Amino acid sequence: MRIPIALQAVWAISAPLTTAQTWSDLAPIPLESLQEHITLSPSPNQIITVGGMVENGVTTNAVLLYDIPSNTWKTGASLPVALNHPNAAVHDGKIYTVGGLTGASGWPATPNSWVYDPAKDTWTALSPMPSAVARGSAASGVYNGTIVIAGGIPRSGGRTVDTVSAYDITADKWLDVPEAAAKMPGARDHAAYAQVDSKLYVLAGRENGVRAVKDTVFILDLANLAAGWKTSAARMPTARGGLVAAVLGTKIYTFGGEGNLAPNTRGVFNQTEVYDTVGDSWSREAAMKLPRHGTSAVGVGGKIYIPGGGIVEGVGATKTFDVFTP
Repeated sequence: MRIPIALQAVWAISAPLTTAQTWSDLAPIPLESLQEHITLSPSPNQIITVGGMVENGVTTNAVLLYDIPSNTWKTGASLPVALNHPNAAVHDGKIYTVGGLTGASGWPATPNSWVYDPAKDTWTALSPMPSAVARGSAASGVYNGTIVIAGGIPRSGGRTVDTVSAYDITADKWLDVPEAAAKMPGARDHAAYAQVDSKLYVLAGRENGVRAVKDTVFILDLANLAAGWKTSAARMPTARGGLVAAVLGTKIYTFGGEGNLAPNTRGVFNQTEVYDTVGDSWSREAAMKLPRHGTSAVGVGGKIYIPGGGIVEGVGATKTFDVFTP
């Protein structure tokens, strides 16, 4: 779909639910539906969705800009190539996409990388990632001008990888990763991920299959890659893949996911579970108003914005856009 310019094992459940937690509907996405996209916030008043899949699982190059104060959407310059499950990060007010899955048969990964400048509404090509490690559905973080991506899949249904790659934004080149950080403790795709200060957290996800879901939390200090990965003692209460995460303060909020075997769930989770990065513990909050997977979340101004997503296991997207206030 092309849109013209115009218009990122122990567990404890604590903190009982409170009535202060709310879900509110916002202006729906200006597409018929959207899932498997990425959502980022380059500034305090704006969030941007990049790529994804629309009606019938068609991969899109759509870029949608949402203005928080006015609760309105507009379209930005389209991605140079349609992508689903893109790997992306924000740095210095710009959005970087490094690989992702294309809409070609079998959804093969592309090594192509790009940077989007919202102020100019333009995309610029970057050095592609090495073809041997091209992938989508990876976790990503950025620190001191270096983007790190971890895990992912080389194509739809491809074998999950544990590979870690790093890209130097200033030098526009791909870097060697220290041996201790070059492999995750386990292969993961469709994991939630979040960054708190310099630490990248890779939460749950799956390995080689929609229902091969995990409950782990892997941690990498991006300021000290040589120290390698750690695995938290606290495990996620609900193992799931296709979930999303957003950060408020030192807490990581995780939402939804797929691979739910319970009856009458359409294979989708509604759980909202919160990881305290300081206390290494989990709590739960109000379940999603509309359970879904394959979306993307971002925390801005004490709220978490979640546009679109799949409302059934696999392909089946919505244009719903809501916000969670803890």
